[in-house]
Amino acid sequence: MDSHFNIEYQASSAMEQRRIYTVSDLTADIKVLLEEKFPFIWICGEISNFRVPVSGHFYFTLKDENAQINVVMFRSQNRNLKFVPEDGMSVTGLGRISVYEPRGAYQIIFEYLEPEGTGAIQLAFEQLKARLAEEGLFDEKHKKPLPFLPQKISIITSPTGAVVHDILKIINRRFSNVHIEIIPVKVQGEGAENEIVSALKLLNARADSDIAIIARGGGSLEDFHAFNSEDVARSIFASEIPIISAVGHETDLSIADFVADLRAPTPSAAAELVVPLKNDLLKRCAELSMTLTNRFSRYIEHLQILVKKISKRLVDPTKKIEDLMLRTDDLFARLIRSYKNSVLQWRERLEWRFDRLNANNPLIHIRKLNEELAQEYDNLLIYMKICLNEKHFLLRELTSRLHALSPNAILARGYSITRTIPDAVVVRDPQEVSIGQDLEVLVAKGSIICSVKGK
Repeated sequence: MDSHFNIEYQASSAMEQRRIYTVSDLTADIKVLLEEKFPFIWICGEISNFRVPVSGHFYFTLKDENAQINVVMFRSQNRNLKFVPEDGMSVTGLGRISVYEPRGAYQIIFEYLEPEGTGAIQLAFEQLKARLAEEGLFDEKHKKPLPFLPQKISIITSPTGAVVHDILKIINRRFSNVHIEIIPVKVQGEGAENEIVSALKLLNARADSDIAIIARGGGSLEDFHAFNSEDVARSIFASEIPIISAVGHETDLSIADFVADLRAPTPSAAAELVVPLKNDLLKRCAELSMTLTNRFSRYIEHLQILVKKISKRLVDPTKKIEDLMLRTDDLFARLIRSYKNSVLQWRERLEWRFDRLNANNPLIHIRKLNEELAQEYDNLLIYMKICLNEKHFLLRELTSRLHALSPNAILARGYSITRTIPDAVVVRDPQEVSIGQDLEVLVAKGSIICSVKGK
């Protein structure tokens, strides 16, 4: 009995000490443990099931050979990415562990993400390059030809760098006194992209330049970010003015190089490509002028010799003119005779047609038809009178017969019609009425209400 009492006492003590969790409490405690244990962690893996709903957040699964975990990257963080994540891409990211309580699932919320192996900037460059190439922005058919000798050149670059001085020096050396306009912009850093786009819009809005050079010196891929942006590429593509891209050194490539109408390996090379050498043009003009003068001289000499040869073969034109005058008179006389004969023929045809027209004059036919119409009208009146007389006679006959058969005529001869009240049923047999029943007797000049006294 004592042992049984001890067991019951221990069970009641255990019931008092144990804690019963709700699902919400347990999930909240697990969330606190995970978030405190893993506040921020670096994690790498392969992207799968990547999707972007209307909210703009990134949702995907990060996996390796043995496990996987759900990942969320909110729009405020993913808009700073320089590349677009894709399924199958290996990435490394910084994030924090979180538990989504409604589903009881744990996940990672990324704050930063970069591709594994390849830098984010390089990957963004390759992705944008492939997309613009697919749209056809790099196609040769869209490249505009460069003017041979531009009257005005616009240079879009930083006004403080060595690039602008090199371009000016080379252009002035090759072709002095050409009109050069410098549109100052930032070529790297924050706001550079917008300034370049604004400069291109200004250039096309004024439309007073023949060609433009976009230039900057060498640098890293990060320094070329403005020239690798989509907005700058589309502004270059939309430009009506030919664009030369001279960004970096010969080994440096940017999106602007592919979209521009011509890519120069260096800014100095762009200056050499944009204008020819004035001295070479002067020499070429002198050579062409000399060649043209010599050819005209030889051509004039050839014509003079030809004129002399033809003059010797030329016969006195007086006899030729007399022959032509006689032939002209003969042709003129023949023309007059031919014209007179033609006029006579047309006159005979006209008289013949006039006679035929008179024979078929519509006035004659109209007169005959009017006479026939008048005769038909008279006949119609006669027929109508006869028909009306016949109808009047038939009407009087039918009226007489109808009057003879009229109930009023019968009543006028002393007969009457007896009807029941109120049904107005005509009485034909005494058995149809009863003693004392009221009846209506119709006579020629009215009706009589009477009662049945006998039958």
